[in-house]
Amino acid sequence: MKKLIIIGCLLSLMGCKTKNVNGKLMGKSVLQTEMSTAEEAQKNKAYELGKRILTTCNNAKFKPFTQSEATDKVIAKSTPENIKQICVKYNLKYGLFKDLQFVEMIPNKTDKTNVFRFKALFEYAKANKELRVTMNSENKASAITTKDWKDIFE
Repeated sequence: MKKLIIIGCLLSLMGCKTKNVNGKLMGKSVLQTEMSTAEEAQKNKAYELGKRILTTCNNAKFKPFTQSEATDKVIAKSTPENIKQICVKYNLKYGLFKDLQFVEMIPNKTDKTNVFRFKALFEYAKANKELRVTMNSENKASAITTKDWKDIFE
């Protein structure tokens, strides 16, 4: 019985450890109820920036990111032409964009960024897309990507 308790404790400790994803040391998932005030503010900014891009698919009006909102890399990649290409594909496959639903925040301990995962909700029920917004320590979006939805962070 004692060995069973020790093994259970070791397994629970291993579950709390950080994990390596694509060579980056990622912390454990943080739910909205566990966030600090600063992390909550970052989440809200990530939500607004992500929603701005996907709303463009509905109305074709994109307000470019500013230097205070995103890094130069994100600004360079989020051109009206690039967003239009994505929107054409998404509108055909998923219908109109509705909203983003926050799922979790994953802290990246390697570069001290936070990855915010949102489930993107579209008109068609078959749409299972994820929007990830990475926010850096300067509170700027350093990456915005979409992926097929998976329940676990990879």
